[in-house]
Amino acid sequence: MSELKPGDKAPDFTLPADGGRQISLRELQGKSVVLYFYPKDDTPGCTTEAIGFSEAIDDFEAAGAVVIGVSKDSVAKHDKFRDKHELKVVLASDEAGDTVEAYGAWVEKNMYGRTYMGIERCTYLIGPDGVIRQVWRKVKVKGHVDSVLEAVKAS
Repeated sequence: MSELKPGDKAPDFTLPADGGRQISLRELQGKSVVLYFYPKDDTPGCTTEAIGFSEAIDDFEAAGAVVIGVSKDSVAKHDKFRDKHELKVVLASDEAGDTVEAYGAWVEKNMYGRTYMGIERCTYLIGPDGVIRQVWRKVKVKGHVDSVLEAVKAS
């Protein structure tokens, strides 16, 4: 499968999310969507990223955007993660990995000489028309939320 890039139609998804709700790209048509993929709840980088997006949630909403974090963790884990850190973003669970794969976030990783499959930290800005506006791959957490917010405001 080729890598998604700006101008491509974003793959649709419907996933269970924290708080027992369902989240679907189709239902968010007309709004910008910040879809960020992260490896695991309650790990240092993922926690910093989720808190960063949560602290800026009012700015994202004012710019007409919904922020959704996706990992393969269960909804129950997402609920604990959300409550522990008072997160304000939607946390969607993709235990089967279909959405993670559709967006090219399931990649081969290498740590300490060991190769394994895992989620690459990446973010997609999807326009109100369902078309990808911008893609951030191999995200470094520091400064990332600000970059994404700038892009949302500019789109």
